[in-house]
Amino acid sequence: MADILKEIQKVLPEGKVSDAAFEGANIVLYTKDKEYFLDNKGTILKAVKEFKKRIELRPDPSMCMEMEKAEKEIKKLISDEAGIQQFIFDPPRSQVIIHADKPGLVIGKQGEFLRLISGKTFWVPHVKRVPPMRSKLIESIRSVLYENADYRKKFLDKTGHRIYDGWIREKKHEWVRLSCLGASRQVGRTCFLLQTPESRILIDCGIDPSEDGTESYPYLDAPEFNVSDIDAIIVTHSHLDHSGLVPYLFKFGYRGPVYCTLPTRDVMSLLQLDMVKIQRNEGKEPIYNSEEVRQTVLHTICLEYDEVADITPDIRITFYNAGHILGSSIVHFNIGNGLHNFAYTGDLKYGRTNVLEAANTQFPRLETLMIESTYGGKDNVMAEEAADEYMVKIIKETFQRGGKVLMPVLGSGRAQEVMVIVERLIREKKIPEAPIYVDGMLGDITAIHTAYPEFLNRNLRQQIFHKEQNPFLSPIFKKIGSHKERQQVILEEGPCLILATSGMLQGGPSVEYLKNLAENKKHSIVFSCYQPHGSLGHRIRSGETEIMIPGQKQPVRMNIEVHKIEITNHSDRRQLMNFVKRCNPSPRKVITVHGESSRCLDLASSLHKAYRIETIAPKNLEVIRIK
Repeated sequence: MADILKEIQKVLPEGKVSDAAFEGANIVLYTKDKEYFLDNKGTILKAVKEFKKRIELRPDPSMCMEMEKAEKEIKKLISDEAGIQQFIFDPPRSQVIIHADKPGLVIGKQGEFLRLISGKTFWVPHVKRVPPMRSKLIESIRSVLYENADYRKKFLDKTGHRIYDGWIREKKHEWVRLSCLGASRQVGRTCFLLQTPESRILIDCGIDPSEDGTESYPYLDAPEFNVSDIDAIIVTHSHLDHSGLVPYLFKFGYRGPVYCTLPTRDVMSLLQLDMVKIQRNEGKEPIYNSEEVRQTVLHTICLEYDEVADITPDIRITFYNAGHILGSSIVHFNIGNGLHNFAYTGDLKYGRTNVLEAANTQFPRLETLMIESTYGGKDNVMAEEAADEYMVKIIKETFQRGGKVLMPVLGSGRAQEVMVIVERLIREKKIPEAPIYVDGMLGDITAIHTAYPEFLNRNLRQQIFHKEQNPFLSPIFKKIGSHKERQQVILEEGPCLILATSGMLQGGPSVEYLKNLAENKKHSIVFSCYQPHGSLGHRIRSGETEIMIPGQKQPVRMNIEVHKIEITNHSDRRQLMNFVKRCNPSPRKVITVHGESSRCLDLASSLHKAYRIETIAPKNLEVIRIK
């Protein structure tokens, strides 16, 4: 692949390409010839077919119309009905991003208006839908990317050179091995190191929210891990037990790519910034700061589902829907040009929910599968319809006695599920109307859901496209964002539902609500997400009647009604077994991780007995040769 840029130019008409660069695995050619840009006579398509790479032709930045003139020209071409809200120009890459209420009216039939915009202004247009709910975080992420457009262009080109310029390590033998640096026979601090003779790929890098200090971090002191050797980081989804330590690697000098989906990038950044804020509020020194979160954003390369991307000379990846939370991914690795095919599910939901489609089970090739086991034990079978009915019963009974229902939730996932369910039940008059308070960060994450409707299930996607049907815009939802507003909710008479982070009661507003509601028996607390041993949530759920809450001098008596609903955005035992059964092709080996020891072992044993495939449930710091 060395000198692929020169090889591509050799098959194109002479003198037409003024510059060539990489954008990660994609190849971008620039031309100063206006006629060639407007009609390359199929020569670019011919090159795509020959080299089997994404190749894009753009006008040289010197050809682009002045930004103010281009903006006026575009507005002339496009109907006011399109509702254009914003233009963001990216001069180094000759691109303009157009944010509109109705993207279809900017694109036109078969892209006719996009061609007109390119032909008149010599900017390459990309159209994005304006989210129905404003997200300051999305706006700040976009500004970071576009303010650093020159740096991004150089970074993406450097990433491409790593992929295409040939091998940098000596290759004597072909092998693939996996080091378990976290989440092996435990839930939390997910981190795996995938190695070949050429590549060092870190898959997730999270924290264990139920632990303090170094016990909450992956084993980054393992002899095979060296931050300066890492070629790429892959983040399967935004929950902190998978993404919480990524900025820490930037603190120690990592400047390579971070691959994830767009929603994962946005929600991950929000949760990381929130973790820094919580650590400061608790009087702790944060392990990284907002600058390292910014660096993480600056180095993300976002992929769509089903998009194949080379990430090193011998590894290409594809993301598939994992069904767990917005943007969550199963990552498929094609290693060594077909030498081995490995897939890691991340956190998985093999069942359609109110928000997402079920996880994907179809892969081009598959030899080894690594699967989560959070609910992999024999007894971890959930009756989801019964669980939703039980939740309705709790809400009804608590509201009838004038109480408040507190649901500690993870920022992304179950919270949006509950919002969709409760909004529908109130609309159908199955539960009494009462305010639903969505605390701070949950409002931002819900706004991010509306920004990426293509990642949601078909029904919810259609509702979001029609503002009057969008459940997240219902007036029953009240956003809470300050201590003062929180106190008003606590002091207010009458029933309400409170959705607040953290889901494990490890800091955040959920703990503040608990302190004030715990001693009154008319209120209820509902646990619906996983509660790891040692967490405050686990202790309350297990029946402890007196609890020491951080910041309190005296123990708090748990008079509040405690309920647990075994329904999550993870697959239960039955769904995990069915997922493996329906994987096409069937894996030859299954590695069970991300579960308590007994559940990892139980799932591994059951898969082996049921499907006669090799299984392994590794411990932390074990290294597995998978090829």
